[in-house]
Amino acid sequence: MLGKAIAALRTAVVVPTFFLFTLAIAALVTAVAMIRPDTPVIEKMIRFWSHLFLAAAGVRLEIEGREKVDPSGQHVFLANHLSNLDIPAMFITAPVPIRYLAKKEVYKIPFVAAAMRKIGIVKVDREAGSSIHAEVNAGVAAAKARGHSLIIFPEGTRSTDGEPQPFKKGAFRIAIANEMPIVPITIQGTWEVWPPGSKLFWPGPARVIVHDPIPTVGMDLSEIDDLRTRVRKVICDAYDDLRARAGRGG
Repeated sequence: MLGKAIAALRTAVVVPTFFLFTLAIAALVTAVAMIRPDTPVIEKMIRFWSHLFLAAAGVRLEIEGREKVDPSGQHVFLANHLSNLDIPAMFITAPVPIRYLAKKEVYKIPFVAAAMRKIGIVKVDREAGSSIHAEVNAGVAAAKARGHSLIIFPEGTRSTDGEPQPFKKGAFRIAIANEMPIVPITIQGTWEVWPPGSKLFWPGPARVIVHDPIPTVGMDLSEIDDLRTRVRKVICDAYDDLRARAGRGG
């Protein structure tokens, strides 16, 4: 009972305060991007925001394997999706500038929408029907042209029960079509801190494992299913191991 009261108090203070901070950072990012759209300063501001977001939620982030990523290359990071905390965790984890596919609803937030457009976040309208592929492809091409890597959650949405969901083909199609290596990422712990639908933060540890990159040069679309199965196994095996370690207090 006391734990829930503390979590409620923490959330009541953190959410409105951090929302205002986010609007301020978004406005600053927009202003900087209007002058120098691809300056490294923007990446530093994004990572600063990400660190504060996780700290405000009470996340103690541990990262393993960042050295496996070539900081001079472009990649498609594919991760399991558990919580809204996964995106700031990935901004901190990736040693390269990354952008993600954002739902159109996010673009309704003042200042945030302008910042996302300026820095090249890829807008996705899931109700766009067949035109969604052209929209995503254009956004991905623009991000790649600016030297950005991508973070994509192949499940398509957050897990409602903390269990891995089926992986969709779109992320793998993007990686193969753009000949960008896939970097599988396993995230564990963010669901326990802030599960989908919860109004409370429950402070605790979160872990991210960066796995060995998988080249896609020379692959064609007929190999998507095998690639999808391979990547999902890597991510899910590590997720099961991390959960077992967490259960043992390790």
